[in-house]
Amino acid sequence: MVTSFYPQDAKSFFETNKNMFLPEHTDDVRHFEPISLPEHLQDNSVAKLYRNNKYRVVLSNPAYTNLLQFLESKDKEGGSVMNAILSSFCSVKTLDRAADDRFSFAAMLNQISADQTFPAEDEGIPGHHPGSAYTGDNPAMAGTLPRLKLGRLPMEQLLEEDVRAELAEEDAKQPPAAGRNTLIQEFDQMIKNEDDDEAPNRADLPFPQSTARDVQIEVKKVMEHRDRFEIKARTGGVGPGLSVCIFTFHNTYDGVTCMDFSDDSQVVAVGFQQSYIRIWSLDGTNIQAADPDLDNLPPASSRRLIGHSGPVTAVAFQPCASAREGLSGDDKVATNARWLLSSSMDKTIRLWSLDSWQCMVVYKGHDRPVWDLSWGPFSHYFVSGGSDRTARLWVSDQIRQQRIFVGHDHDVDVVCFHPNSAYIFTASSDHTVRMWAVSTGNAVRMFTGHTGSITAMECSRDGKLLASADDQGCIILWDLAPGRLLKRMRGHGKGGIWSVSWSVESTVLVSGGADGTVRVWDVAGSQETTQGGRIIGETGTGTRLDAGANPSTSQTKKKKGKDVVVTADQISAFPTKKSPVYKVKFTNMNLVVAGGAYLP
Repeated sequence: MVTSFYPQDAKSFFETNKNMFLPEHTDDVRHFEPISLPEHLQDNSVAKLYRNNKYRVVLSNPAYTNLLQFLESKDKEGGSVMNAILSSFCSVKTLDRAADDRFSFAAMLNQISADQTFPAEDEGIPGHHPGSAYTGDNPAMAGTLPRLKLGRLPMEQLLEEDVRAELAEEDAKQPPAAGRNTLIQEFDQMIKNEDDDEAPNRADLPFPQSTARDVQIEVKKVMEHRDRFEIKARTGGVGPGLSVCIFTFHNTYDGVTCMDFSDDSQVVAVGFQQSYIRIWSLDGTNIQAADPDLDNLPPASSRRLIGHSGPVTAVAFQPCASAREGLSGDDKVATNARWLLSSSMDKTIRLWSLDSWQCMVVYKGHDRPVWDLSWGPFSHYFVSGGSDRTARLWVSDQIRQQRIFVGHDHDVDVVCFHPNSAYIFTASSDHTVRMWAVSTGNAVRMFTGHTGSITAMECSRDGKLLASADDQGCIILWDLAPGRLLKRMRGHGKGGIWSVSWSVESTVLVSGGADGTVRVWDVAGSQETTQGGRIIGETGTGTRLDAGANPSTSQTKKKKGKDVVVTADQISAFPTKKSPVYKVKFTNMNLVVAGGAYLP
């Protein structure tokens, strides 16, 4: 209608039918609303995307047959028009329901209550096969899924030998208790790859030579892995009794934008809208620089880092480990976080030294605000994503980017690394998540299914699953190898899930967000087998769901807008007092650390 110069008819048609699409395509509807002239279609990126690609629709064979019969029977009543629309603007794919148990009657009935407000993962623009990152027109390439190497990155031979020597020495000093593994046995289990997990080639990922610090960090990781609070392989929706330690910041005046905890749980960094970063010690002790000559400030439990000229959008500590006890002299090597990365709306990324509390490097490459960044698991690479629709790979000791990942249609809002450092993940305002190979820069997976902007994302520690969360309060788990949506989990209120984190065993997920709760989710359990979640204490927002209760019939407290539906995957929820949760993090000991800001 717009292209034929019928603006009033187009506006009337839009207003009459827009409510039908708002639950699933809110952002798209908002982009279409101001369109009234043909010139607007050329300037609107979302409209061009719809006009240049066919909308993908998946139907079972019986449903498709019944649809065609119905349209033919109503040929003179609009059926011919609908047929023309389907052939011109839609790509209808039929599936044999019997060939895939996901499309059985039982599976469909089970998904009705859980996913009735969400589009299918393989529906939408552009039409692509589930998981496939290929969006071209070549039929031979459609649905192509490159084989992924999700196994653990092989350890450098010299590093492995040094770690074994240190672990053997530690076993000799402190033999394990009866029934417990030695540190050597624990190390062998950690570095062992499963038969179906092909490890990436270390030659494809250049790394600097290992140092004494790397040896001590790996030794400490083995010790923590053996002594951790172990979460069993399957929780069944009941337990485990996780502990959550939350740090609440007062008098922030809603100025906090981002937060991160160091891996050794010694310090926390908070970014503010006022363009500065403040670092606190978590135990309240004074923070001191490694070189006193560089530190002219009086002792204090916090330090301020000033340098950005715009609001700070992300902060990230260098991967580290807590210090080993009983070491002295030359054997004592600092393993704490020495570097901090920060990004800002001033289009720059800064590297801060935590020894001198000064900015050491300013990375410039993005030509628009940088929204997020993440260290690689081995402290050498880091990745950033920004408003220029690109993600960029950097090496910390070089000022220019090494890779530019291009393909998203809107801002890249969230980025993270795969545990083996061979892949990165990017989430965009175009509601898609893409997985990229670091060695080639090519996209190897694309996941669609979110209806809101993606606000948090993290890969599981075993490298097989990915969790992504959006501002609609929905968490989606993706199975990386087949590129499929595993399940959706809901319980948070709207406003955004701002952080997710995996347990060491990759069986439990924690999340925190704008609704002021930290929630624990059962990853292994399916919706058919899990029991109802439970809320510990009372909360001023969201929904109360008692243990064993049916989510659809549980007693709720309605505050603002619609009630929040809690799926059966939720194990427990920890409410705060008017404190949005900016960061949640599983430590290597399976303790959950969280941070929020009190907003009275």
